[in-house]
Amino acid sequence: MGESLSSLFRKRRMDDEALDELEDVLITADLGAAVARKIVHGFRVARFGEEVTDVQLREAIADEIARILAPVAVPLIPDPARAPHVVLVVGVNGTGKTTTIAKLASLWAGQGLKPMLVAGDTFRAAAVQQLQIWGERTGCPVVSGAANADAAGLAYDALTRAKAEGRDVLLIDTAGRLHNKADLMAELAKIVRVIRKVDPTAPHSVLLVLDATTGQNALQQVKVFGEMVDVTGLVVTKLDGSAKGGIVVALAEAYGLPVHAVGVGEKAEDLRPFDPRDFARSLVGLDEMAHG
Repeated sequence: MGESLSSLFRKRRMDDEALDELEDVLITADLGAAVARKIVHGFRVARFGEEVTDVQLREAIADEIARILAPVAVPLIPDPARAPHVVLVVGVNGTGKTTTIAKLASLWAGQGLKPMLVAGDTFRAAAVQQLQIWGERTGCPVVSGAANADAAGLAYDALTRAKAEGRDVLLIDTAGRLHNKADLMAELAKIVRVIRKVDPTAPHSVLLVLDATTGQNALQQVKVFGEMVDVTGLVVTKLDGSAKGGIVVALAEAYGLPVHAVGVGEKAEDLRPFDPRDFARSLVGLDEMAHG
């Protein structure tokens, strides 16, 4: 979006034509029509007819985006009173679910917690393998079964074991075959039903992992998964590279779900807390996402 803003405004009067162009740029950047209208309306009220420089424009847009995002920037902190805090991780295949689980496990293990992982995507041998490799790296046990094993049974066994071993967190990976929605819905519902036999309050968090590069499609994924399970928060991945993730703003406006973290690369430390101001400034090209 940074480049398109540059071409739009060197220094320019905020007239109807300029504001229409601005609205188009914001919509193209995946912020969504509602957010684009809100930002443009703010300019129309406060700055109409004024000369505005490129930097002034970017800063005003970044401030508005940060304001929209501030309420959803909520870190995910396991609740010690509920140990093990059960985190059910959902999302379509390819969004980075398995990697996100590994990164969360690594983060929490580094804080002195004792996570356990469940390779619940039993249809994808690669997902099970990937989780086992990450488990070895992070020193976290991984519960897995045979290929195509019943994910709910696996989750039940894992939660029983996690309780017995005094684990702090149980992270459950799940399948993401959206083309077969009815089957997936039944499977997720069964996992929830079965783990509640061990802990009636579980799962304590349901994380939906979204790939920023899918743009507007992410809104549909929130809707679909929200119909299947009670999604409590989001992790947005693949914010490295060209996609700056304007969709995160559209999601905040449409759903108001907490954004717990953003993924900006493959390494364990590339899962970062979501900082609205850094994110907004990066989005409009004011500065790169702050490190750390």
